[in-house]
Amino acid sequence: MKRAAVFAGQGAQFVGMGKDLADACPECRDLFRRADEALGRPLSRLCFEGPIEELTRSNNCQPAVFVTSVACHRAFCREAGNPAFAGMAGLSLGEWSALHAAGALSFEDALRILEARGRFMQEACEEREGAMVSVMGLPLPELEAICRNIGVEIANLNSPDQIVLSGERGRIEDAEKKARDAGAKRTVVLKVAGAFHSALMASAGRRLAETLERVEFAAPAAPVMSNVTGQPHGNPREIRENMIRQVTSSVRWGACVESLKALGVGGYVEFGPGRALSGLIKQIDGHAALSNIQDLPTLQKAVETLKATGI
Repeated sequence: MKRAAVFAGQGAQFVGMGKDLADACPECRDLFRRADEALGRPLSRLCFEGPIEELTRSNNCQPAVFVTSVACHRAFCREAGNPAFAGMAGLSLGEWSALHAAGALSFEDALRILEARGRFMQEACEEREGAMVSVMGLPLPELEAICRNIGVEIANLNSPDQIVLSGERGRIEDAEKKARDAGAKRTVVLKVAGAFHSALMASAGRRLAETLERVEFAAPAAPVMSNVTGQPHGNPREIRENMIRQVTSSVRWGACVESLKALGVGGYVEFGPGRALSGLIKQIDGHAALSNIQDLPTLQKAVETLKATGI
C-alpha cells in the first residue's frame, strides 16, 4: 500500500509542541535553532513555553506549526529509514510544509514566508472584522446558495460532511442561522482571528505576492497537492501562483485526498500538532490507514506500525 505525508494547519498548535523531539533528536533541535536564527527571535521558546496567546498569533503560529511539523517529519524519516511517500499535502499553511518536505523550497525560505504570511493575514484581520463557521451535515449546493444570498464565501471544503464558511462577522452569524434552519447537523464558530481564505484576505495576498517574487522554487520531488486546485502542483511558476491564490481561495482538502487516492495512496502519516487531518481523511476514505506524529510517543508508535504493517 502506498502512503502519503500530510501536514497540519493553523489551529492545531499547543504549548510544548516539539519540545520532547528537540530534547531527544539533535536534528530536530537544530531545526528549532535554525528557526530562531532565521527569524531573529526565540520561536523555539514560544513553542516550548508559550504563552498560548502569543503562540496563537498568526505571525507566530504559522512558522511555529511549520517547524514543529518539519521536525516530526525529519524524526520519522530518520527512525523509519527514509520511507517513500507517493504524495504529499497540507492544510493551508501545511501546504508550505509539504512543499518544503518535497524539496520545492528551503527551510529558511519557507519559515520567513510563513512569518510574513501570518503577519499579513493578521493585519488583514485587523482591517475588517471577519469570522468563520464550520457547518456539518448540509449539502454543498445548499451552502452555496446561502453564501450567494448572504454574501459570504466557502473557505474550506474539508470533507463531504464538513464545510467552512468565511466572511464579515455579522454575515457569518446570519449564515450560521440559515444553515441551522436548513437542517445542518451542527455548526461551530471557529476561534480564529478573522475571515481566512476569503476576499477579506486580499491585501494579504497582494503583499505575499511581493514577498514570493524574491523566492526561488524548484519542482517537487514527489507530487504535492494544491489546496487551490485539489490536483498536484505543476512547475515552479505555477507553484508560486497557486500559493498566492491560496490566501483568498477555498481550501479543497477533500479533492486533495481524492487526488492522493487516485495515486494509489491508502495510508497517511500526519505530521505536526493535533489529529485534525486524520479525522477529515477518515470521513473521506473510511478504509484509510492513519498514523499521526506530534511527539515522541506518537513517533515511536508510527515507526512500530510501519515496521509491522508497511504503512
